[in-house]
Amino acid sequence: MTVRPLRLLGDPVLRTVCDPVTRFDDDLARLVDDLIETVRLPGRAGLAAPQIGVGLAVFSYNLDGRLGYVVNPRIVELSGEYDGLEACLSVPGVSASTPRARRAVVAGVDVHGDPVEVSGEEEMARCLQHETDHLQGILYFDRLTGDERRSAIRQIRAGQIGSRRGR
Repeated sequence: MTVRPLRLLGDPVLRTVCDPVTRFDDDLARLVDDLIETVRLPGRAGLAAPQIGVGLAVFSYNLDGRLGYVVNPRIVELSGEYDGLEACLSVPGVSASTPRARRAVVAGVDVHGDPVEVSGEEEMARCLQHETDHLQGILYFDRLTGDERRSAIRQIRAGQIGSRRGR
């Protein structure tokens, strides 16, 4: 297992729709191990494969005492409304109040291709939605409108976040 460097805003992999995983082999197991090891660092709740430069549909999470991953995730249920601050490891130093569903359920598979389902409320639901968005090339500030969007863009410009890599 390896802690992998993060890709930052400006890196094209973050804006690219990921390919579904079709090979359930040792390479996938290593990728999942690396995603889990990388998301275990303090202050990290979720991490999608593109954030470490891999264009495959996989993410890991580490929130509310739950550590895991989902391969080929898809959101199968959203309900309620939940608004709160959201940030992204690939856009460091920037956060914004971002509307999300209060409850989310994601279905996918594990490294063996067996079905898995992960559900959560509030912050866990936010994480599941945020990481699934990453796999579609969507960053959380893409969901913002009005003053929140303008504020986030100002924060990004002020920080001059680019495609440099970080840990």
